[in-house]
Amino acid sequence: MIHMLSSFDLKPAQDPDVFQADYAEFVEDLITAGMIVSAGPLGKRVADTPMDTDDDRDHSWFSTMSFRDRAQLDAAYAYIEARQNPSTKSHIRMYRRITNSIFLCWEDQPPEKDTP
Repeated sequence: MIHMLSSFDLKPAQDPDVFQADYAEFVEDLITAGMIVSAGPLGKRVADTPMDTDDDRDHSWFSTMSFRDRAQLDAAYAYIEARQNPSTKSHIRMYRRITNSIFLCWEDQPPEKDTP
């Protein structure tokens, strides 16, 4: 499984509830089209704890999406970039509300086998 972490801020004067509705529609569009396996809820950063050690970035919002494999990840990117499908409108509405976006992807690794 491959996962993507999106870190971002909302542009000034953006309503978080409106953004959340746009995000939910975008996720549903991607799931319906078979472009993602799942997505987590939107998360708001809790920076005032010693558990948050990222001093280089000050993003306030986060989300995760999961892909079955690299083929689905690449297909999802192409699907969005094509701008020819139902998720284009929901992606644009959501994306226009954010700023300072950074996206990270990682792949689950199989557990290491015990060696004698």
